[in-house]
Order: sequence, then structure tokens, then C-alpha cells
Amino acid sequence: MSVQQYDEIGEAFEGFKSLPLTRYGEVPSFLAMVGDVRGKSVLDLASGTGFYSREFKRRGATEVLGIDISGEMVAAAQKWEERDPLGVRYEVGDVAQLRPLERRYDIAAGVQLLNYAQSRAELERMCRNVHRSLVSGGEFFVLAQSPDYRPDVQTLEKYGFRCEPTGEEIETGPRFRVTALLDPPISIVSTALRREVYETCLRAAGFGELTWVPLEVSDAGVDKFGAEFWADFRTNPPLEMLRCRA
Repeated sequence: MSVQQYDEIGEAFEGFKSLPLTRYGEVPSFLAMVGDVRGKSVLDLASGTGFYSREFKRRGATEVLGIDISGEMVAAAQKWEERDPLGVRYEVGDVAQLRPLERRYDIAAGVQLLNYAQSRAELERMCRNVHRSLVSGGEFFVLAQSPDYRPDVQTLEKYGFRCEPTGEEIETGPRFRVTALLDPPISIVSTALRREVYETCLRAAGFGELTWVPLEVSDAGVDKFGAEFWADFRTNPPLEMLRCRA
């Protein structure tokens, strides 16, 4: 399902980064968690149109490889590279069946990656493949829907999104339809994995030092909309991050 729905989105996915939740919450929080990438190699998994891949290269990463399951997403990322060459490489690949890479990386990023696993077995396989691709002591940074998020359609809309339960629950957690309120709107169906599912599978794959990290609103977001605007976000955050070490 994830391949088809992302192939249909293609380059329009870049629009997600303009919405308040993403621009002032996700992006600054995730980049702050990853921290200084100067002199480091980065593996960007579920790289989409290459937004974070480009950011890592601009911030001084020595090598960046973006891998995404959607051929259309990778094609869009390669167009960005052609327009503004940074030296980022991209390829189509499924992290659940990730090929052995030519080298091991210092950092792996997985933004909206693990939440597409259809079972615990698939999630553990994905985690093992990421672990295998990192140097000893390398870090894996994850961003996904918060396991504790309580769907609240009305309040989330002011941040640019709608999140609705589909009524279906699979082995790893309940499924949601997330709609980015662009013109036209773009909807994606994914799973909100339970916290213990993440932790059990990551540890089974060999990761340690698991730490959950909340999203913060950037100063620019507070300046633009005011602190009260973000009160619902802080009370019921829709996204959460996780860091761990190989």
C-alpha cells in the first residue's frame, strides 16, 4: 500500500514541509535531535523527495544516500539533485529487504519509515537491516506518529493536517488516515505503532540506549502564530521521535 500511495503523490510531497506542524515542529525538532552531521556519513531511509537528505548534505555530511520504496519519490529527489547538485545519491529500495550496502554509515534517519511495517516480524527485519548498515556505535533517528496521540480532527487541522482512525488495527497498532491540507489535499494511510512494539523490535535488532524525544515548537513558530496557538499541539502531540544506538 505504501508504494502505491507514495507513487501517486510524487513531487507534491514537498508541500508537506510548508504546513505549520511540519515547518515549525517536525523539521526543526528532527534536525536538532540528529545534531551536528559535519564529517559524518548519513543513510536517509524513506527519503521521499530528498528533503532531509539535502539538509544533511548542506549541513556538512560527507556522504548522504537516500533510499525510498517509491520510484516516483526517488525520481522527484533526483530532479532536485539535478537542479541543485549537492552530491546526494538516491536509489529505490525496500528497507524490509534492504540490500547489503557498500559501506556502513555513521547515522541513519527514518522519518515516517518504521510505521509502515505490517507485522512485528517485518518491523524487526527492517530494524536489523538498519543496524547492519551502521558502524558500531552509529545512531538511528526515528520520527513517526506518537503512540500516545489521541485523534482530534478539529484541533490538528489548524496545524495543517487531519488524522482519522480507519477503524482497522493490525498486529503492530491502529491504522490512521492522515491528510495534509494542501490544495488539493493529500491523504496517506499508516499505522501508529505501539511504544512497546518499537522498543522490543529495535532491541531485538541490536539497538540500545533507546530514548523517546518530544517535538518542540521552534521560536519562529511561536513568533509567527503566538504561544497559545500551539497549546493543543503541546497537550496532545501528534508526532514523536526516538533515538537509539547500534
